[in-house]
Amino acid sequence: AMPGTGHFKLHFSAEDMVQDMAVVEVENPNKHVAWGALYWQYFEKLEKITTFEETPLQLRRALFKVVLDDTGERLVSLSANGSTLEVGDKVRVRVELRVDRDMEYVHMRDMRASGFEPVEVLSRYKWQGGLGYYQSTRDASTDFFFSYLPKGTYVFEYTLRVAHRGEFSNGITSIQCMYAPEFTSHAEGLHVSVK
Repeated sequence: AMPGTGHFKLHFSAEDMVQDMAVVEVENPNKHVAWGALYWQYFEKLEKITTFEETPLQLRRALFKVVLDDTGERLVSLSANGSTLEVGDKVRVRVELRVDRDMEYVHMRDMRASGFEPVEVLSRYKWQGGLGYYQSTRDASTDFFFSYLPKGTYVFEYTLRVAHRGEFSNGITSIQCMYAPEFTSHAEGLHVSVK
């Protein structure tokens, strides 16, 4: 508890958590209205996170290894079970976004494994299929900012280069409307292996 603020924080270890703790009752002993908020925060390994679809915003994310052959570039899907890559490989990220209504001021963040480096490093405004957005390359993610996001389905792609050997979590893709934060969603986490 923080004296004078009415703020209370409780911590529990994973082994102490039970499902009944999700039910919380609040009682106001006074005769006037009181305002408050309650949130539950927990941590999970990124590759264990599954897609959340019960929302007007729906995300699908896939990674592909770019392979060159006689016909040019060919994309080989990296499965959710983890596929092997080598240092120097090119990886294409594809994010599919479906939105069932017009929205304004939406932020989408696509996390990137620490073993990957972006090919396109400059942040800039882009125009694609009638949709304008700002794409920003960050240290651990590529972020997309939409001032206006019309109802529809959109596909975003960008390229990464494999830079380090090891076992990596590629994180998740998340999206949220800035002025209506209840409209949020995320795609599943993905594990990648680099030999």
